[in-house]
Amino acid sequence: MSSNEEAILAFETRVRQMILHFKQLKQENSELRAQIEKGKQEISDLQAKLTQADNDYNSLKMAKMMQITDGDLEGAKARVQKMIRNVNKCIAILSDEQ
Repeated sequence: MSSNEEAILAFETRVRQMILHFKQLKQENSELRAQIEKGKQEISDLQAKLTQADNDYNSLKMAKMMQITDGDLEGAKARVQKMIRNVNKCIAILSDEQ
């Protein structure tokens, strides 16, 4: 075998190795792209769930605010009246000091 034939065989071997390596990289690239797409889909699903949970929370909060029983209303009135009495006392004390 001449040196040219050996060089050609070595070149063919290297080309085959490069083709094989290229195919492996192409497969790996395809798998990574699939993982990225799967991750994007998961993110999209989680964002939709978060939006739904936020909407549910706001609805529940609004419903809870609207659900005032008589006891809550009476208690709120009593607290407001107590605050008014305290403010009136403070005004009277400040008026007496002048």
